[in-house]
Amino acid sequence: MTDPTALHYPMDRQCPFAPPREVTAVRDAGEVPRVTLWNGVRPWLFTRFEDARTVLSDPRFSADKSRPGYPLSSAVALAETAVEPTLLVMDNPEHDAVRRLVLGEFTVKRAERWRPAVRAVVEDRLDRMLRGAEADLVADLALPVALTVICEFLGVPFEDRELFRSLTHTMNLVAGSTESAAAARQALQDYLEDLVAAREQRPQDDFLSRMAARHLADGSMDRRQLAAMGLLLLTAGHDTTANMISLGVLTLLRHPRHFAALGADDDPVLLAATVEEMLRHLTVVQRGIRRIAREDTEVGGHPVRAGEGVVAAINVANRDPERFSAGEEFDPAARAHGHLAFGYGPHQCMGQSLARVELQEVYAAVARRIPTLRTTVPVEEIRFKSDMAVYGVHALPVTW
Repeated sequence: MTDPTALHYPMDRQCPFAPPREVTAVRDAGEVPRVTLWNGVRPWLFTRFEDARTVLSDPRFSADKSRPGYPLSSAVALAETAVEPTLLVMDNPEHDAVRRLVLGEFTVKRAERWRPAVRAVVEDRLDRMLRGAEADLVADLALPVALTVICEFLGVPFEDRELFRSLTHTMNLVAGSTESAAAARQALQDYLEDLVAAREQRPQDDFLSRMAARHLADGSMDRRQLAAMGLLLLTAGHDTTANMISLGVLTLLRHPRHFAALGADDDPVLLAATVEEMLRHLTVVQRGIRRIAREDTEVGGHPVRAGEGVVAAINVANRDPERFSAGEEFDPAARAHGHLAFGYGPHQCMGQSLARVELQEVYAAVARRIPTLRTTVPVEEIRFKSDMAVYGVHALPVTW
């Protein structure tokens, strides 16, 4: 049995491409321990796939971070309640009522309509990158692609991309200050409220304009709510995707057979399978998804009392050998559908279809156009984002 007093969550990784061994050991032993967080709160840690799905889908668990005892990921997470709440921290019935207003914008069919535009963005960034002999895959490809796509989708002026990148970075710094994170959130909220007002007056063909036309006039949303929705999409829509692009390419370089296969075959089935396996294997949400029990319940036979916090360690659950045959391995042939990389239940990521299109287009284009791609430094010298809420690399120097 694991000593619960020794488990301070999250733990440090021993390997940059795998979750901490201590958490994997808890899963494999079938244990559900209490873990100690930065502020002394001691939630239950669920690491098995089925238990994580239960935590994320059972309405008896609340996503409301303002509830006493909520297992906040850091002091910076307090900034989540500093401005208009987003869907991430809403419970039903409010959550579903707001989500229904915008869900039609995030269908698979709509995402596919974006594929030509995404492909053009990717090709343009690769053209620019290949004018030189080396590059930083984060600054020169991953961030520009992710930012361009989400800015065009929302209707946010791309010339303000550096502002968004900087503010999002401040919000996601685990070791940052609450004051800085709250100020960054408020700055984004204020900016987007002004943009919503502008789109009311001069609508364009973008998400904010369509939502303003549909929902502001009839009162189903107000400017603050629509700006909060835009904030969620802007921050989540570029940060997670950018990290998956750079970390995913690095993973492909570590598996040259799979990298070569993507470049050699124009096979949409192989490409889709590779992306799903990458999402499962990497799971960049590295500090778990947190909830708090609204009433007494149980998960996998383990009792949880009202007011107790829980953490669903989805990066470890996504490697549960009882659910995924590949387990700890990276194997696109394993067909990793049904993973938890985008969450599960009512709060499952709305933008997942667009994110899949972006990842498919980037991985395929890089493998096809730069088959000789390689890093210029050993893995030991790459700085990984252990200090961030979303995992990835700070920079990825490459050549070809």
